[in-house]
Amino acid sequence: MRITGLALVPPPTAADLPKVTPELLASVLARYSRSNQGIGAILGKVDLANPDASIDRILNFVDYGHASIGGLTGGLAIALDDISMWLAYKIFEIAQMADGQESSTRYITMDPSNLPTPAELGIPDDLAPRWSALMARAFAAYQAEYARLDALATASPGLVRLPPDAKPAVVTRLRKNYALDRARYFIPFATRTNLGLVQSSRMWAATVKHLDSLPHPEARAAAKLIRDELLKQSPRLMRHSFAEKSYQVQAAQELAASLELGRARLATTPLADEVWVHVDRATPPFLPETQSVAEALRHRANRYGYQGTASRRMRVTFAWNNMALAELRDLNRHRTGHRHTPLIQAGFYLPPEIAHHSHQALLQDQADLTRTLMERGSPAYVYSLLLGAQTPFEHGTHADKFIYEAELRTGMGAHFRYAEHLSAALHAFFARVPEARDWVVEGTAEPE
Repeated sequence: MRITGLALVPPPTAADLPKVTPELLASVLARYSRSNQGIGAILGKVDLANPDASIDRILNFVDYGHASIGGLTGGLAIALDDISMWLAYKIFEIAQMADGQESSTRYITMDPSNLPTPAELGIPDDLAPRWSALMARAFAAYQAEYARLDALATASPGLVRLPPDAKPAVVTRLRKNYALDRARYFIPFATRTNLGLVQSSRMWAATVKHLDSLPHPEARAAAKLIRDELLKQSPRLMRHSFAEKSYQVQAAQELAASLELGRARLATTPLADEVWVHVDRATPPFLPETQSVAEALRHRANRYGYQGTASRRMRVTFAWNNMALAELRDLNRHRTGHRHTPLIQAGFYLPPEIAHHSHQALLQDQADLTRTLMERGSPAYVYSLLLGAQTPFEHGTHADKFIYEAELRTGMGAHFRYAEHLSAALHAFFARVPEARDWVVEGTAEPE
């Protein structure tokens, strides 16, 4: 695992702008909020040759809590190389106000050399050889199915949906994506990936505190590396980034609930699709909603258009019983509201193009190892999961954000399984809000 901090500095043409550290920026803006002077006058009192003294002087005067000042630090960028897919998922779950990108599955190495060591992940020593052997078999299954599906798509040109007049390079890309998107369910959740995030010092401190409070060695190692890097840019505010009791207690309780539910539901057979949608349109009696849903939606040119209060005030919670980790990794990144999953294996999804029975021995051995880890109470059970593992997943937000997600995940270029899941949720939403049907565009996931 490697952590790199990416400093943000003014462009070369902005030589007349003062170059300030994130903490100096935060302290100056905090002082600005308690002064009737302009920002120029406050900056004029700052000794740029000795910024630490200026920061201490301002913070001694401004008795703000660290959180309110930390949010003023601007975007602090961190790149995390070679972390597991599980840790990337967890950071996206925690850092809900961050902007970030993860390496696409299409561009990372798919073999056992791209796994952390069992010790890094907290795999018990006596189970390490068994875990390593199972991961190698999973990668072998992925490679075999990818090669088979790629050859099948090459021999059967009509198998892959193509845009009109597709050029040869596009045909090749879509054919390979067809194979990868169906073989990817064998990829281990422990596979290394890369992640880049930008957020303020306030949100970094909360993220690192949360990571440091988790029972997973990989999470705590990442917390230390991120903290050490950010101490170079925001030393005072990152002091509030260590493990804390409330985080630790909640993490322990969530792990216990996942272990109990996971042991009860562990299965290798696929779960039938089930979707649940709840809509709350209640408003206070002194502030009723007067806009129609049609009026809130009909003026948009596309999903990026601004919606009205009728959808922005409407609460929507939607959930699936069987979200494969392959899809969860992306749907978990929709940032608004709250997302929740026990992260278990209640079933195992494989697309129709892959015969489930031909991999039954692998899936049974994988489930047996997962059960063994769960029975020991080990948080490392997450690293025995493959991307086909199906888990319940819930997301609570507002209707405007739900509509955006549904249009995006059924739209052009959407993964076939995203489209199935979001189409089902969208139709359940229409059953509760029928007046939205004419103004929400359900796509057909046509290839780009």
